[in-house]
Amino acid sequence: MTASHVKRAFKYRFYPNDAQAAELSRTFGCVRKVYNLALAARTEAWTRQERVNYNQTSAMLTAWKKTEELAFLNEVSSVPLQQTLRHLQAAFTNFFGKRARYPHFKSRKKSRNSAEYATSGFRFREGRLTLAKMAEPLDIVWSRPLPEGVKPSTVTVSQDAAGRWFVSMLCDDPTVKPLPATDAAVGIDVGLDHLLTLSSGEKIANPRHERRDRARLAKAQRVVAKKAKGDGANRAKARRKVAKVYARITDRRRDYLQKLTTRLVRENQTLVIEDLTVRNMVKNRKLARAISDAAWTEFRSMLEYKAAWYGREVIAVDRWFPSSKLCHSCGTLQEKMPLNVRTWTCACGTTHDRDVNAAKNLLAAGRAVSACGAGVRPQRSSPGGQSAMKQEVSRREP
Repeated sequence: MTASHVKRAFKYRFYPNDAQAAELSRTFGCVRKVYNLALAARTEAWTRQERVNYNQTSAMLTAWKKTEELAFLNEVSSVPLQQTLRHLQAAFTNFFGKRARYPHFKSRKKSRNSAEYATSGFRFREGRLTLAKMAEPLDIVWSRPLPEGVKPSTVTVSQDAAGRWFVSMLCDDPTVKPLPATDAAVGIDVGLDHLLTLSSGEKIANPRHERRDRARLAKAQRVVAKKAKGDGANRAKARRKVAKVYARITDRRRDYLQKLTTRLVRENQTLVIEDLTVRNMVKNRKLARAISDAAWTEFRSMLEYKAAWYGREVIAVDRWFPSSKLCHSCGTLQEKMPLNVRTWTCACGTTHDRDVNAAKNLLAAGRAVSACGAGVRPQRSSPGGQSAMKQEVSRREP
């Protein structure tokens, strides 16, 4: 991927007027309806050992609009309806490619409210965005400018559970260019006491965003629990307050990780991490909340796409590599290393900080991988390989 072909989404908050909010709400409902109808039709065909593609569902949409029951689909722009059929086609492509599970139906209460507009469904002129079926442009808060001379190829409008409206514009960003090459490399060990420990010895604090708002979240959830179940306005208002607390936590966490990953990618040419299976680790009921709050998966995702943007390399060492139990000075492998042991002394006389030692071992393993091609998983979607160092452990050492 070259810098000139980097596609980047720029997300902004906007404040619709009453007419725009009503139009978008209708569009969200119609998008959800069309997606579910098409999924039902494809599922029924699947039971008959038949395949239905995008062109066939597009023809179905035309027929649905002509029926009295679904005539309301004509009231909104046809572009988001076609786009949702393309999304369904992509979901089935991923399913048949064994990259995802079978597509599921969208729910009015639980699914994300969103609609995607292709170039024929919006007008962008002089920094003003007007969507199809709307007379006025959206009132967007331009928190940062789009790259000069760039126009969006697609626009996605969404509303989160807290009631906030967002517009995301996908653009070719010519400002993204590879950074000057450097010899710097770093091993990164993730944790809970400290979010990251670097092979340089630096420890980066874990902000624990969810814990900071736990009392506020618990109070809002208690209010919801006392409301009568159903579609009442009071219960909806209470649920929105819970969503606002969650949104605050998520926004702060994402902002922290964005700044942290940008700094690491700018400072280092090679970044070595451990290929953790977070979805299995959160099955530990005692640590699940803390692991989820640390957002290790989101951290890795940001690190990987930014490294691809700026010409850096991310190496993921096999999860079975005994980074914590291996002395980085002499290479001696300890038999046991319980989690409560934070510092230990090797037979060679070297005293180790557990996390710093693990980060240094990851860096050494990553350099070996880069030099000789020992097995790693640079992407989550690729199959696992052999460990960069043979070991004799029967379980994963954290």
